[in-house]
Amino acid sequence: MAGRFFDEWAVGDRIVHQPSRTVTETDNLMFSAMTHNMQPLHLDAETAKASEFGQILVNSTFTFSLAVGLSIADTTVGTLVANLGFDKVVTPKPTFIGDTLTCSSEVVEMRESKSRPTQGIVVFKHELTNQRGETALSMLRTVLLKKKAAE
Repeated sequence: MAGRFFDEWAVGDRIVHQPSRTVTETDNLMFSAMTHNMQPLHLDAETAKASEFGQILVNSTFTFSLAVGLSIADTTVGTLVANLGFDKVVTPKPTFIGDTLTCSSEVVEMRESKSRPTQGIVVFKHELTNQRGETALSMLRTVLLKKKAAE
């Protein structure tokens, strides 16, 4: 499925992306190892058990990356020129191994590019919710998209 061009979006457009994704121990272990994040709360079951959470916490940069990955098929595949920035990243609830995360995206801002007439800027609010309906992560993602008229 291809993403949408700049001129196919409107402020307020909202999508709930599918599929959702259940986070595994392997996801957390491999992502933490690949990024050299050796935080014991992510890797050491005994340390995590003794924490206020009582179990391993999934690396929050994995959940951040997962939100982007789950959203792109419906938003920017084939239409993206560049990611311009990520802002207001918050993780109000922890993610645990076995949580199933669903991503939704809403267009919160749009504007024509002043320097690139065949492109426009869209700001998405991405939100990951778990199977309990809790927000695990939210962020703003600013992207530069191609215009369909320019294709």
